[in-house]
Amino acid sequence: MPDPRRATDADVGDEPAPAPPTPWLSDAPPPPVGRATGAGIAASTARAEALGWGIERLGPALGAEVRGVDLAHADAEALDLVGDLLVDHLVLLFPDQSLDLDQHVAIGRHFGPLANHPNLVNPFTPHDEVFELAASAGGIADEWHTDLTFLAEPAVMSILRMVRSPQIGGDTMWTNLHLAYDHLSAPLQDLVRGLTALHDAQPHGRPEQMTIHPVVRVHPVTGRPALYVNEHFTRRIVELSAPESDLLLRYLTSWVHDPRFTVRYRWSEGTIAMWDNRATQHYVLNDFEGERIIQRVTVMGDRPEGEPPRWAPWTAPRGAATRHDWALQRHLRSIAQERG
Repeated sequence: MPDPRRATDADVGDEPAPAPPTPWLSDAPPPPVGRATGAGIAASTARAEALGWGIERLGPALGAEVRGVDLAHADAEALDLVGDLLVDHLVLLFPDQSLDLDQHVAIGRHFGPLANHPNLVNPFTPHDEVFELAASAGGIADEWHTDLTFLAEPAVMSILRMVRSPQIGGDTMWTNLHLAYDHLSAPLQDLVRGLTALHDAQPHGRPEQMTIHPVVRVHPVTGRPALYVNEHFTRRIVELSAPESDLLLRYLTSWVHDPRFTVRYRWSEGTIAMWDNRATQHYVLNDFEGERIIQRVTVMGDRPEGEPPRWAPWTAPRGAATRHDWALQRHLRSIAQERG
């Protein structure tokens, strides 16, 4: 199917083709595409409400609070419906739950293989499939990020249990990466669809853990594009020089958390959160005193895919500036060696 943004021979004639609409200049969001439309949300919500669940949307961009379901005793059919709701809302919050550790893990296993964090150690609860963060041990995720994007196959979804929360503060924000892409201008959308980015685990002291993902990925269920770069793990644009990459990446990683694309949630102990890492980023507000402990199971096996890059990786000329390109060049050499 031809790209509607590109001119064709049929467009050339005596009269210029009319300019396409520019929805990013309007207060109204561009029309959504794929499954996560108003009709899709209405269908999954109707099925949930037929079971006596209450679904309350938390904002126009993303997020819903779900009541009336006991996750500790949810069967496979109920969890499948939770998965459908997650695709439609991207973030789900289940307050007043009473999951123990085994029940928490069992829910995660329903959705796929689980993994603990590859670099960080749990402060209190050793477990092969549960990741734990405590504020008293420095565990405050206060940079915008998608979980584990420095891995070639990062997290599909995350399921978090709020073990201990401060009385005030420590809220979490999420942002909708579909909307972040949709609201870019058409020329910038066209550019970023042809780029890839290097992600690494430098924030964990493991800068050698690197991988490359498309800057714009496609959600495997809905087919919607998402802007897949984050300030925590995304290091540079592969096809651009270091100064060009810095300029564009600063803009994109700031753009993704435009307030129009976000939702903010105030926690209570026992609340379960689920989010779709294929289309969201999140951020914890470091504005609280006292302890904050979370436990998370992480469903693995994502394979971010998008359009192939349109340009070769940047090759730096010789000189002092090449120090900015060393990490990228080392990673590209390692890929070449692995491929023989």
